[in-house]
Amino acid sequence: GFDTVLNLAAGLDTRPYRLALPATLRWIEVDLPAMVEYKRTALKDAKCFCRLERHAVDLADVDARRALFAKVGAAADRVLVVTEGLLIYLDPEEVKALAVDLHQPPAFKRWLMDIASPSLLKMLARQGTTGKDNTLLQNGSVQFRFAPTEHVGFFRPFGWKPGDYRDTATEARRLKRFDIPFMFKLMGTIMSLHPTVRAKMKKFSGIAALERA
Repeated sequence: GFDTVLNLAAGLDTRPYRLALPATLRWIEVDLPAMVEYKRTALKDAKCFCRLERHAVDLADVDARRALFAKVGAAADRVLVVTEGLLIYLDPEEVKALAVDLHQPPAFKRWLMDIASPSLLKMLARQGTTGKDNTLLQNGSVQFRFAPTEHVGFFRPFGWKPGDYRDTATEARRLKRFDIPFMFKLMGTIMSLHPTVRAKMKKFSGIAALERA
């Protein structure tokens, strides 16, 4: 039912080229100028299934992003916003400001995101400190910041109510991408037998769809 997808900090995502999307769907990618130019060059001969457009916008520039949101919202009836791999790098105040801005255009109806827990951030921080198999976290310029204790409830005051939620582990199993050592699988199974632990594990890491309140 959505006529527009707004993919913020789209990075190297190539779903418009891989998924059999409706030809009438407007898919808008937003990222920094260098990323946008790189993708234009790399994919210049690739066939896209939908109406793809790219905008070089620094999302940290509040005026620029508000102008883009207003323009996209004015030309659409139902917009799905996607922030995949973005929010975790922002601090809570930055996420709050983004949530407020995304709620301004009435056409922005749903917001799809990945969301981390404080426990996940602690685990990632430990991995970065020990330097085990995580070169990303050894980069001092990379910091994970956003993991609200309120989970998806964090967004309620800014006009976004919780919708569908799927925890990463369950989705990984469903998609047959749950590739971790057997002992950790066994530990996870044992821990998940306790209702309190199971509820906590479900919020460890997941994918949330927020609906416009």
